[in-house]
Amino acid sequence: MIPDLYERWLLEMWNGDFKLAHDLVTPGFVGHWPGMDVHGPGGLVEALEQGHAPFGDVTVTLDVGPIVDGDRVAARWTFSGAYRGGLPGAGAPVGTRVAFSGHDILRAEGDRFAEYWVISDAQTFNQQLRIG
Repeated sequence: MIPDLYERWLLEMWNGDFKLAHDLVTPGFVGHWPGMDVHGPGGLVEALEQGHAPFGDVTVTLDVGPIVDGDRVAARWTFSGAYRGGLPGAGAPVGTRVAFSGHDILRAEGDRFAEYWVISDAQTFNQQLRIG
């Protein structure tokens, strides 16, 4: 059950079907990104929209996992896309292809996710977009 839920999370929702958040997470969902927390399905949709906005032709792939331990699941993924512009401090030209990896840990409650922790390769991301 949890592996199927995670695959919908990553391969469907993160690949653009953002409204799936309302089916995949609990009303009390908390997502922990470095530097910010996101609350509820609506907050998750907003975070997804903001994260995808600077990129076109986005593809998120599953690299390792999902690995399940009780009510928790972990996996490694890769995000790739074409830079559309608009990120403060980015010196890369529009159209630059970027790809970076990250890791997820999620905690399920019943048939939905209740909590999320993510870490991604910000160094590679920043290098590709010439940030900093």
